[in-house]
Amino acid sequence: MANLLFRLGGAAARRRWLVLAVWVAVLAAVGVGAATLAQPTSSAITIPGTESQRAIELLATKFPGTGGASARIVVAAPAGHTLTESAYTTLASDALAALAQAPQVISVTGFTKATLSGDKRIAYADVSYAVAVADITDEAKDALEAIAAPARAAGLQVEFSGGVISTTEEAGSSSEAYGVVIAYLVLAVTLGGLLIAGMPLLNALVGVATGMLGIQVITGFVTLNATAPALATMLGLAVGIDYALFIVARHRQQLHDGMAVHESIATATATAGSAVVFAGVTVVIALCGLAVAGIPFLTVMGLCAAGTVTITVVLALTLIPALLGFAGNRITRSRIAFLHRRAEPQPHPFGTRWARIATARPWLTVLACLAVVGAMAFPVLDMRLGLPSDGTKSTASTERRAYDLLAAGFGAGFNGPLTLVLSGPGRTDMKAVSAQAATMLQGDADIAVAVAAATNEAGDVSILSVIPRSGPDSEQTKDLVRRIRAAGEQAKQAGITAYVTGTTAFNNDVSDKLSSALAPFLILIVVLALILLLLVFRSILVPVKAALGFLLSLGASMGMVTLVFQQGHLGGLLGVEASGPILSFLPVLVIGILFGLAMDYEVFLVSRIKEAYTHHGDARRAITDGMRDSARVVTAAGLIMTAVFAAFIFGDDATIKAIGLALASGVAIDAFLVRMTLVPAVLHLLGRSAWWLPRWLRRLPNVDIEGAELATPVVHTGSHAEARLMAGDPAVTETSERR
Repeated sequence: MANLLFRLGGAAARRRWLVLAVWVAVLAAVGVGAATLAQPTSSAITIPGTESQRAIELLATKFPGTGGASARIVVAAPAGHTLTESAYTTLASDALAALAQAPQVISVTGFTKATLSGDKRIAYADVSYAVAVADITDEAKDALEAIAAPARAAGLQVEFSGGVISTTEEAGSSSEAYGVVIAYLVLAVTLGGLLIAGMPLLNALVGVATGMLGIQVITGFVTLNATAPALATMLGLAVGIDYALFIVARHRQQLHDGMAVHESIATATATAGSAVVFAGVTVVIALCGLAVAGIPFLTVMGLCAAGTVTITVVLALTLIPALLGFAGNRITRSRIAFLHRRAEPQPHPFGTRWARIATARPWLTVLACLAVVGAMAFPVLDMRLGLPSDGTKSTASTERRAYDLLAAGFGAGFNGPLTLVLSGPGRTDMKAVSAQAATMLQGDADIAVAVAAATNEAGDVSILSVIPRSGPDSEQTKDLVRRIRAAGEQAKQAGITAYVTGTTAFNNDVSDKLSSALAPFLILIVVLALILLLLVFRSILVPVKAALGFLLSLGASMGMVTLVFQQGHLGGLLGVEASGPILSFLPVLVIGILFGLAMDYEVFLVSRIKEAYTHHGDARRAITDGMRDSARVVTAAGLIMTAVFAAFIFGDDATIKAIGLALASGVAIDAFLVRMTLVPAVLHLLGRSAWWLPRWLRRLPNVDIEGAELATPVVHTGSHAEARLMAGDPAVTETSERR
């Protein structure tokens, strides 16, 4: 691999204008495609094979139109007034009449005594559409919003739920921008110049732009979940910067050591580029492995993010060598003296000092790391999984305000109604059966209301609406769903099939399906790590240590998310306004992403240690030598990734906030506590045995990630020869690349 990448890096540097033109053309092409084909994303989730999904499909067949979107309009009167006042009843009547004529609307119900709270201050109406949320036109949304203006002018509070109308307060600035600014500052200090610091950033921005435009093109053919672009952006920014940083930092170090520019570009692409390829492959495989969960929206999210990561890898191996070719020797100079001095080789660099600290008392270091990670992971024992309700959204959103009004006026369970679907193929008496079922259910202490809602014309399918007493996120409501489903099993003897669907039931099904996929996926990831690292490091114990370190980082990451989002600690500091269960798909997502990122640091750090060990054979000295050359870059990469992910914590979307916290804490723990501290201590304890490989495994292919097979660099004879090499002089190039 190193020889191939050596030639690729050299060719990209020589033909830099061609490389630049190709990437500009690619960006332009996907831009045109996005402008032509882009369609809206959707927040809808389907889980094939679950009971709630089967109920939805049955309703779509037996009750045409019920599978469409619905919007709920919640209205509250000012203090000291009630909605029964004549001025307000007139507004309600006019609003219902206007909505009944609105585009795509098939029915409007509500603003009656049955939908009025006990204190007569809060009421609601439901608007049903013939199409899904993603297919509702702007004209239909405008008609829905039009009712709010006269009502608000009359002093009423009007809010919406259901996802048709979604409003939040505009953030003062983009959260991603903060991460990019911090990344640039870290790069400038690490690399010692403003010009060279911009290269990794440019690599990431081009990669994310290409990936995002590509995702927009894909929306023209398939419906994507709304979280997919945000995840791809988050991951693309982080790895795009890191991968380019690895190559640029290696190139700068080699220039300081006296290597000529072209030879250094090719060598950096061969060595650091090999680590980039391996790290990128692990991230891509892990993201594609999300398909193991069997949930379409999660699979699509993983594939979109994997595509963006692939683009950043290709960019790092082609565009970065081209940019380095344009820069020439100028990247070693900085007009800011402080930055230049920071990047100069130091007699006792940070990596050397830290390695000595970590290995001075290795057992103490190991125990201290385990104690800290264990404390951070402890909350995960109490972790509950689920999908977020509107009650966990920001109070700046209309959905959250509607949720609070409904809970205040009608009870917490009103925000999580259950739908019981009774199907009796060949029967015509399901209306009477549903009435009996409603009477039986009303006797359950956890049910506030159970009422037969509708029966189809054939009389073989009936719908019951069940309002729990507890909220949609509570354990009591989940237990209620299990009891209703258990009772429905008895109805099969009478030829009746009962399905429970609705938000809470759907959330239960998602959580159960993801929980069943969690163990197989984690095993797959750990086995994958062992195999890939075995090929890279040709060692048994190093892969085992790396996999165990990943599990520690994963536990601490999910522990922090549980602490903040479920238990409510530090919520005010991070802008989390309501606690609740952890996103049911978050553990699977974090496993896939964090695994790939953890392997980034493992490969870049340990490959330099192995490179030193290969040169002189002293296992413990190799730790200090390897960290001397890599700790600075790993530290910068960890800070950049943590900053990029942490920036997403301060956005408005609760889902993105949780993902950002999980990845930011996971990367910080893995980079600084596990890889930079625990790894050198464990390697010190293992000594030479860390690099032991059984004889029968020595026939495995050698991927040569350290570039050991590269030929000895040529002796450079002066600026004239170097200029000819940069210009692509065939004679000089042939001499340079001779093996």
